[in-house]
Amino acid sequence: MPVKNRFAQLLPEITAWRRDFHEHPEILYEVHRTAGIVAEKLRAFGCDEVVEGIGRTGVVGVIKGRKSGSGKVIGLRADMDALPIIEATGVAHASKTPGAMHACGHDGHTAMLLGAAQYLAETRNFDGTVVVIFQPAEEGGAGGREMCADGMMDRWGINEVYGMHNMPGLPAGQFAIREGAFFAATDQFTIHVEGLGGHAAKPHETVDTTVVAAQLVTALQTIASRNHDPVKNLVVSVTSFRTESEAFNVIPERVALKGTVRSMDAETRAMAEKRIREMAPALAGAFGAKAEVIFNRGYPVMINHAEQTAFAARMAEKVSGGCQEAPLVMGGEDFAFMLEERPGAYILVGNGDTAMVHHPKYDFDDNVIPAGCSWWAEIVEQRMPA
Repeated sequence: MPVKNRFAQLLPEITAWRRDFHEHPEILYEVHRTAGIVAEKLRAFGCDEVVEGIGRTGVVGVIKGRKSGSGKVIGLRADMDALPIIEATGVAHASKTPGAMHACGHDGHTAMLLGAAQYLAETRNFDGTVVVIFQPAEEGGAGGREMCADGMMDRWGINEVYGMHNMPGLPAGQFAIREGAFFAATDQFTIHVEGLGGHAAKPHETVDTTVVAAQLVTALQTIASRNHDPVKNLVVSVTSFRTESEAFNVIPERVALKGTVRSMDAETRAMAEKRIREMAPALAGAFGAKAEVIFNRGYPVMINHAEQTAFAARMAEKVSGGCQEAPLVMGGEDFAFMLEERPGAYILVGNGDTAMVHHPKYDFDDNVIPAGCSWWAEIVEQRMPA
């Protein structure tokens, strides 16, 4: 079954929604305009219930099918937030908000789920209930965790939950998915190194924190290369190195390092944290310095459930004629929190030959909309046939 004709008819309208969201990006939980428009449209579509303020600024809409004998409730989730990036696309619908842009396609995700909600509210050709979930703060704010913490899954009795993200480089409207661990756990660390500052002409009178921190940057790489099974996945990256002095002739007393750890299983995640906590103070101590480690656990590994992944792939095949196996992704995705609470699956839909997500020249391809909307609709109608 190809894309549904209704979505081809709705394409100009859904495209207009998407471009409006793109022009007015909002960061993290400050998605008040976007959430307001989403709630307004869901009510206009005739959703049976629309609730705002779930997970601070999230929106939930409930659509009941023609029948309810199955007792099934399926959640469909889209993210609404943008990124703190200055847009460089030059398109007519470019961001009008300084320092913010939809560089990850959440404008497209929101518009596609709205389109699917409109169709499902019109047809109601299913036996059960659909809960459409519009989430804030996917980009580092753990909005998915906040919506779950607000009791979303139990409040609406959600049995399964599905998510979708666009993927540049994959042909527009094609799909890819992976069973099991799919997106990495993403943790952050800060290491404060303290020594004894002084004049660059007299290094012997100091405990040089720059040297200590430089040694530590190199040593941290051995966690992946020498403490970790090489057939598994682990990335340890130091991404920031800052001293408290910018003078040419001052050895600083303090240096701060920042970085990330990305892993694909709980054992690896725990090992990397343990080694960072052990290594930093031990190495610093060997030079006569001190090191304090602050380790913040972020998003967990996103794990697709087997049955729901196979079903999601079959629905993708109905829509586009095929569904390929996706590679492991070392980026994070906070849909992981929802998949920890309920079985479900997360799929990628191709965005064609565009700039990669999080790039200033990225833009969502509106030609993807009919395929994405159709996949949402198939998930509902085939999982809960009337």
